[in-house]
Amino acid sequence: MTKAWDAIVIGGGAAGLFCAGVAGQLGKKVLVLDHAPVLGEKIRISGGGRCNFTNVHSSPANFLSLNPHFVKSALAKYPSKEFIKLVTAHGIHYHEKHQGQLFCDDSAKQIIEMLFAECATGKVVIRNPVVVAAVTKEGEHWLIHTSEGVEKTHSVVMATGGLPVPAIGATAYSLDIAKQFGLEVVDPRPALVPLSFTAETFGNLNELAGLSVPVRIASGSKGYRYGACRFNEDVLLTHKGLSGPAVLQASSYWLEGEPIHIDWLGAIERPGGFNCDTLFNNEDNRLKLTETILASVLPQRLAKAFAEQRNLLGRKWAEVSKKDRQALKELITNWAVKPAGTLGWKKAEVMLGGVDTKDLDGQTMMSRQHPGLYFIGECVDVTGHLGGHNFQWAWASGHACAQAL
Repeated sequence: MTKAWDAIVIGGGAAGLFCAGVAGQLGKKVLVLDHAPVLGEKIRISGGGRCNFTNVHSSPANFLSLNPHFVKSALAKYPSKEFIKLVTAHGIHYHEKHQGQLFCDDSAKQIIEMLFAECATGKVVIRNPVVVAAVTKEGEHWLIHTSEGVEKTHSVVMATGGLPVPAIGATAYSLDIAKQFGLEVVDPRPALVPLSFTAETFGNLNELAGLSVPVRIASGSKGYRYGACRFNEDVLLTHKGLSGPAVLQASSYWLEGEPIHIDWLGAIERPGGFNCDTLFNNEDNRLKLTETILASVLPQRLAKAFAEQRNLLGRKWAEVSKKDRQALKELITNWAVKPAGTLGWKKAEVMLGGVDTKDLDGQTMMSRQHPGLYFIGECVDVTGHLGGHNFQWAWASGHACAQAL
């Protein structure tokens, strides 16, 4: 073994590379280890290949954690505007999409190249593919046992991410290390993931597959560990169930056996504009077919499916009783359905749960029990909403850790 490193970062993803680069530029001798032959794959495939690298509105309200206050310090010290400055300094052109989401104009590879450049400026040593077999403590130092020998370090930073997308090498190694050293782990589960339905629950999926509709969606409950949510987003109907931003958001709050609630007209209601009460009480529609009325605000196939579900297909509005109109309105504006499950880790964008924040210092990301042992990024029990917030947590937690190192 050579002289001890100041820090060894295990995991060469977004949080790990960013943390290493910042620490290196602060004068620390840093080594990054990763088992993957190619680093940054999750960055590369994110945002449709353009990487939704942050969100201009990112705040503590955009994160789920058993301790919702945990994120405040890191996000305050390194807000999205700071990362945007870095992206701009590297000459990366970007654009803003829906609700403050920022994407590269060109390619997600630009963010990966930027992180490598920052590491190079900080004289960070990166080794991959290298398998880390064990992490042990010996006196004042940590020993990292790898497939290429043993490395000694003053600090070790666990940044191996979560379980989503196992095809690109995702593992639970950070959680294993946390458990090894007695830290609590909040049970992980897939989040920002499509929801599946049985044919009995939602029989006409095949007919409706491909439809995208703006909705208001609600999921979760006050009794759930992360509370409840309500979002105005688009839902995408697929052959397997429901996807799209609305459902991905709702999935983080959904509990097995519980329904989700969708108001199919909620996202288009506007003060002084469209109002669903007007739609269902408008006597000018008397001679129109039920499905024709619904098709004025919904895709035709979906309008037909709702009319059919209430046995109103082909019936003129004048023939529909007030009771049936009310039942149809309730069906469309408070559609409650129980998903069969999620599509699992292969389709999940992030992991819910992780290293319990009660065992970490929110200022530094260091274990309260074991000085010199840090956890950053997705492996921590901090999960962002869809739209660049999870990357912002990678940058913010990585920066807090690097400053502490």
